[in-house]
Amino acid sequence: MRSLLTALALVAASVVVPAPPASAVDPTLALTPPMGFNNWNTTGCDINEQMIRDMADIFVTKGLKDAGYQYVNVDDCWADATRDPATGRLRHHPVRFPSGMKALADYIHARGLKFGIYTSAGVQTCAKTMPGALDHEEIDAQTFADWGVDYLKYDNCNNEGRPALERYTKMRDALRKTGRPIVYSICEWGQNKPWEWGKDVGHLWRTTGDINDTWSKTVEILKLNAPLDAYAGPGHWNDPDMLEVGNGRQTTVEYQSHFALWSIMAAPLLIGADLRKISAEHFDILRNEEIIAVNQDRLGVQGKVIGQKDGHWVFVKPLANGDRAVALFNESEVNATISTSARAAGLPASVGYTVRDLWQGRNFQSAGQISASLPPHGTAIFRVKASQDWYRHEPAIDTSLDVEATVPGIPGTITPAGEPFVASVTATNQAPVPLLNASTSLVAPADWKVEKLSSERAAVLLTSQSVQSRWRVTPPAGVLAGTHVVRGSLGATWVGHGRLSRPAESGVLVPGAGPSGEVWASDVGFTTERSGYGPVERDRSNGGYVGGDGKTLTINGRTYAKGLGAHAQAELILYLGGRCTSFSSDVGIDDERDVNQLGSAVFEVWADGTKVADSGLRTWRDDAVSLAGSLKGAKFLRLVVGDGGDGVRFDRGDFAAARLTC
Repeated sequence: MRSLLTALALVAASVVVPAPPASAVDPTLALTPPMGFNNWNTTGCDINEQMIRDMADIFVTKGLKDAGYQYVNVDDCWADATRDPATGRLRHHPVRFPSGMKALADYIHARGLKFGIYTSAGVQTCAKTMPGALDHEEIDAQTFADWGVDYLKYDNCNNEGRPALERYTKMRDALRKTGRPIVYSICEWGQNKPWEWGKDVGHLWRTTGDINDTWSKTVEILKLNAPLDAYAGPGHWNDPDMLEVGNGRQTTVEYQSHFALWSIMAAPLLIGADLRKISAEHFDILRNEEIIAVNQDRLGVQGKVIGQKDGHWVFVKPLANGDRAVALFNESEVNATISTSARAAGLPASVGYTVRDLWQGRNFQSAGQISASLPPHGTAIFRVKASQDWYRHEPAIDTSLDVEATVPGIPGTITPAGEPFVASVTATNQAPVPLLNASTSLVAPADWKVEKLSSERAAVLLTSQSVQSRWRVTPPAGVLAGTHVVRGSLGATWVGHGRLSRPAESGVLVPGAGPSGEVWASDVGFTTERSGYGPVERDRSNGGYVGGDGKTLTINGRTYAKGLGAHAQAELILYLGGRCTSFSSDVGIDDERDVNQLGSAVFEVWADGTKVADSGLRTWRDDAVSLAGSLKGAKFLRLVVGDGGDGVRFDRGDFAAARLTC
């Protein structure tokens, strides 16, 4: 027996594990997704060394360093416009960074952090304020190493049409030659499918174009990055671009979703907001250590989509200790309950499971169902395990408040003053243990009329059983326009622990008064609006995502003084109150910024739930086409700019000379 073991040991010793290719990157530099800061999304070229030093200090004082963030990265515009004529080296911008990049790196290193820098695989960087590294890879890599750089973001602008793989491989080799460990970020925008070749070239690669601080762009990028889970792993990560959390143009619910979804997708977590200006609640999102732990899990698996229907998403990410992270995401525009099961998440059979809500930081017991009632754009994220002590935790109970639609095509959460709607409060026991004396209730704002239509009470509420109450609610005729909150709740007894409650709520939007007379649509108050790139503009084209920067409405050379400028996918709802009889407009792709001649869209006009006009496909080549439709009796007008079937880039669509007869 001993001789057999000796022989086996000799065989094992003789097995040689293949080493990575000599030219490959060192995966140990990024065994988990990089975490840090990059200034571009908040300041662009408006940077200086004091701002970057402030970011490093805030990392320490605000607990970001302790939470795992370590890279403080400078983006474009840090260098002088020309190289040093004597050495050919890049040099710091004399005004923005007077102390030099080495001094800045030293400052950051002294705080236990790491320093990142930027250039482009082209003759100039994207802002065209400084030289790129094309054909200067070795001298630039050595310069970065001499300064103490720890991270390089390598962009794709002004590349003279040379092959991406060639350009990015040359910089990889140059970085390796310096001998300094530098994380290498390929910012190629996903144009040449870097996920297929990036593993041996860089540590992370952009899978998409640039993000911006709009909900529509966040979702667009999510949909491009999520299917690429098979390509990610320790030392090689899909990069859907920086975090917008804290920049201020999305809601807190949307920022929570952004952070949770990037985390479960094992995306790099690079803060793109000015930390000197960020709110306390947005800091709390960025410092959520339990969600960060999901992102930084050493198993290094990108979360996979196991369900996606009607805007209801389910992500699952295996974790190193055998747990599963589960994210439930409501992309839709109405409240939704989204569910999956422990078995679907890959967990073994068990009488009970511990489900930890990572936003609440609380454990719940479940019989196997993992679910959440979510507002529009909301995401719940859980850590789930089969456990022996599940019974120690509070029961998992789904409580939802749903408002039934009263106008076809319009969410029930939009309701005119003085008009009743029906709200349902439903609670479902997801725990293995029964609840006793369970019932639901509803509270509306003061002066709102509330009538009980039905109410269930369960003496014993078993696993998967529900109780529901239904209520007719009427906002008073004189209520102020705006969003008002209706609240529901479950009350029940947890045997041995006493009474417990579970809240639910929903916003109800009361629109302002409808228009009268002959009016331009752009002069009417919007009830709701969403646009694929920035807001819907009044009497201007859709420009940038910030808003207010559009140009004169122009369709194939024809200009308009009045109208609405949007970008697919867009939807604008106007309250009419039954006062209007018709709508008319010229529609088409706006001339603004379509240098690539890609724009295409479909324009639709809806009176409540009835489509009354449809443009068919319109492209950047087409003249404006006139639409008209009857609005007789309609409470709402809904204007839609849809994708023309080739993606939404440059799909800036105008409802020009849009007019209502009321």
